[in-house]
Amino acid sequence: MHGNLFLTRSLARSCFGVLAAAALVVLFAACGSTSGSSSSTASTSTPQNTTPTSSGGGRYGNGGGTTPTASSASNRLKTATATVSGKSETILTNAQGMTLYYRTSDAPPATVCSGGCASAWPPLIVSGSAAPTSATSLPGKLTSATDANGNQVEYNGHPLYTFSGDTAPGQTTGNGTAGVWFVTTPDLKSQGTPQATPTTNGYRGY
Repeated sequence: MHGNLFLTRSLARSCFGVLAAAALVVLFAACGSTSGSSSSTASTSTPQNTTPTSSGGGRYGNGGGTTPTASSASNRLKTATATVSGKSETILTNAQGMTLYYRTSDAPPATVCSGGCASAWPPLIVSGSAAPTSATSLPGKLTSATDANGNQVEYNGHPLYTFSGDTAPGQTTGNGTAGVWFVTTPDLKSQGTPQATPTTNGYRGY
């Protein structure tokens, strides 16, 4: 009788010890899982945005952070010497040195060259709000006017164009095209004033 009671108590103590040990194992495992989960979450968090913010001065130092247009080089005309119908002439060019042309049938403020014509004869458009200028002194007047092509540069009232057939500075292959396209020279008279008959290359087209 006493032996059985002793055995029962021993078994109870053993079972309690096993259960306690198992509980500790489960508790430690749970703690480890929570710690690992927290560590994993921290390592995959989204990084903060590191893009630098602009200071009040702006990228170009004008306080607004926008590209200035008042001194845009694309609005500056130049003069150059080129052969026009076999004769050396001083001509007007754009900032890249490409020959500028005018069309005798233009009637500013309207232009008769737009759409497909403007693809062959790209108009010289003012960049931004800056007025066109010249790298050298010109006897005529540089202005710009809004027409079907945009804010187009004019010399003495003539809208100016380049020619898609010219592939390098100094070329004047568009001169005389269709009897209405001619190279722009500094002495070009004002729009509406009778012009001297220009020499031509005999090309046909727009």
